[in-house]
Order: sequence, then structure tokens, then C-alpha cells
Amino acid sequence: MPILAFCAVSLGGVWTYATVLFSFVLIPVLEPVFPNSTKNYSLDERDKRLNNRLFDFLLYLNVPIVYALLLYSTYILHTRSFDTFERIGIILSLGTTLGSCGINVAHELGHRKGKLEQFLAKMLLLPNFYLHFFIEHNQGHHKYVSTPEDPATARKNESIYFFWARSVVMGYLSAWGIEKKRLKRAKAGLISWRNQMLWFTIITMCYILILFYFLTPFSAAIIIASGVVGFLLLETINYVEHYGLMRKRLENGRYEPVRAKHSWNSNHELGRIVLYELTRHSDHHYQPHKKFQILEHHDDALQLPFGYPTSMLMTLIPPLWFYVMNPKLR
Repeated sequence: MPILAFCAVSLGGVWTYATVLFSFVLIPVLEPVFPNSTKNYSLDERDKRLNNRLFDFLLYLNVPIVYALLLYSTYILHTRSFDTFERIGIILSLGTTLGSCGINVAHELGHRKGKLEQFLAKMLLLPNFYLHFFIEHNQGHHKYVSTPEDPATARKNESIYFFWARSVVMGYLSAWGIEKKRLKRAKAGLISWRNQMLWFTIITMCYILILFYFLTPFSAAIIIASGVVGFLLLETINYVEHYGLMRKRLENGRYEPVRAKHSWNSNHELGRIVLYELTRHSDHHYQPHKKFQILEHHDDALQLPFGYPTSMLMTLIPPLWFYVMNPKLR
């Protein structure tokens, strides 16, 4: 995917859509051909995969790839001219890569306990203007998933377009609320050097100012629009992963524990490879700190009828999405 993004920026013309065509045309065509595996790992296989540093290296490698792509893109945009057709293609191809190699990998690294891995997660969130995701996802979404309190859980019959607006705005506000509570427990004020959200806002503004300082306004707008596409892809995945699923409220007022059945799952192997096993989302929510290379299939996990890329395309036509998914909800 990053190689195609480099080609998109370098070659121009129809090549500017290379990453989009790969992700949302070629993969949906190939996924039904590839196996849909429910096989889990033996204890010995799990240990070997956990001890194999290659899986971690593959995650870390995305940081230099993403920033090399951004630097190369800014250089090309500064030295060459593109027509409107090509600019749209570059935005979509860059945005798709920032979503898959940026936010998606940041999601995995953000669940790790190591300071270096958490720092790398924030590095990958920055070009998508989604640093607050580091707080809201780990401390908000995983706590309130599949409840009305979670901005990232799509309601039944809620269109993707309304969900985008609600989840983006409410997710950002939720991160501020979580950070406010943390600071209060630490006996620190909201305007404090310990306020992560304040730092995230300052860093994001500095990133935007750097873009406009070194690039023409039009080129900077292309990079910014690519970041927006990146975080909208994330929100589309959120929509697919939890559409219409709600946990029951117990007699004591709390919600039932998060189980595998509270996320839509996909065992389509091609999507699993491209998205670092994100599609085995049921096991991820059941055990959030489990590394991606050992995520497993659960028999009680709800299975999507199609892989993630196909499902994401379907959400763009709400009546089609409701027609396919609402009967499965029932």
C-alpha cells in the first residue's frame, strides 16, 4: 500500500488513484477467493509469535514509511503541478495510506505499555490530526463500547454520514472530559503542563503551521485533506465494527462485561494481513492488550458477511448497508 502511494505521487495521472483502487477494488474482488479462516494458534505457536520481534518491527517500520511518504509528497507538490483529477487522487491515496499505516498501526501501538511504543503511536496519529484518539480510544471507547455512552459505537439505522459528525466531535470532547477527570484526581488544573490534550492541541497546530510555512496554501491543503481522509477511514471502520450492537444494562446499573459478541468480526485473510489483524476485532475488545499476531477467532463472535473494505464501501450507501446488516442484527 505505501509503495502504491509513492507511485501515486510520483507518476501522476490515473496512478494517483493506485492505492484506492488496490484497497477498495482489488481487495474486495480477491477476498472471496482467499480463504476465510477460523483457525486459531496452538500454545506453542502463540509463544513463538509473541517472541518473534519481526511482528513488532513491522509496526515500527510504519513510522519512517509514513513520514518519508509525507516528506516526499510535500516535495513533489512543491515542485510539480497537478490538475484537479490528480489532486483528488493524491488526497485519497495518501489518506488511505495514512489511515492503514498511520492510525491503524497507532491503534495497535497505543495499546502497548512501553513508552517508546506509545510515543510511536502518537507520531502516527499526528498526520491524521487525531492525537486525542490515544486517550479516548483506550480510556473511553474500550470502557463504554456498545453502549450509548460511546461516541464510536454506531446506533442501529444511523447513517455513516451522521455517525462521522457525531463520532468525530463527541470523541474529541470525550478525550477532554477524560483528561479533565485525570487532572482532577492528580490535583492539577485544566490549564497545566500535565494536560495531554493541551499539548496535543498545541502540537497539532504547530504541524499545520509548518505545512503552511513550507508549502503553498494549496499544497498544504492537500496534505491536510489527506489526514482528514485518514481519520474518516478510521471512523468508518469504527462504524462497521460495532454497528447496532449494545450491551445489556444489569440490575445494578452497570453494563454487562464486554464479550466477543459485542463486535463485528471478519476472518477474511487478505483483510487480516493488510490491517494487522484489526478485523479480528471481537477478540481485541475481549482482551484489549493482546498483541495483534495472536488474536483469535471466537465462535460466538458476530461475523460480517463481507470483509472490511467491501463493508466500508457498503456503508457509503446507507439503505444498502441497513438492508444487509439489520436482518443480521435481529
